[in-house]
Amino acid sequence: MAQNPFYVYALKDPRQKPAKPFYIGKGTGNRAWEHQSIIDDSEKGKLIQEIKSSGHSIIHTILADDLTEQQALKIEAELIAAFGIRSQGGLLTNKVRPNPDNVSNKIKANIPDGCYEKAQMGLEFLKSAVMELAKANPQGISNSDAAKYLGLQSDYGGGSKDYLSYSVIGLLMKEGRLKRIPGRRHVASGE
Repeated sequence: MAQNPFYVYALKDPRQKPAKPFYIGKGTGNRAWEHQSIIDDSEKGKLIQEIKSSGHSIIHTILADDLTEQQALKIEAELIAAFGIRSQGGLLTNKVRPNPDNVSNKIKANIPDGCYEKAQMGLEFLKSAVMELAKANPQGISNSDAAKYLGLQSDYGGGSKDYLSYSVIGLLMKEGRLKRIPGRRHVASGE
């Protein structure tokens, strides 16, 4: 028997081949199956009713189990972020897309609709620009090169003007798209 009672599950629409998830949740016990016994008026509830009315049954998939609540919350948030919610062009009927990085934080920030997505789109543009700069300079680029040549330096009076480019380079290294070479320089790593 599992020591940790939480699990993360997906509800899938069997009318699609392959069946696609339309809801991601976390719970204990029979939580994954409760949605179709207590159908509410939400977008998820309407879709469940539509699937049942068409003579089909919801597919329930346990994606991860034997989790603590914190682990389940983090996995749920990451999956919702990956699949996206329908109100913002994604697959899921979930009402809220939690930020996986804030799951364990005590302080919750109000994140206006679309704000996170705009930041992620901007981040993808920044990462793309840094990768182009790195590919165009096979001898490698430094953090200050990225900040200077891409206009990412802050003119704030403090001494740390290149944090943004440093963060973007760090993300690209974590993704394996850049690697560090001697002299604190970075090169594209066979993308």
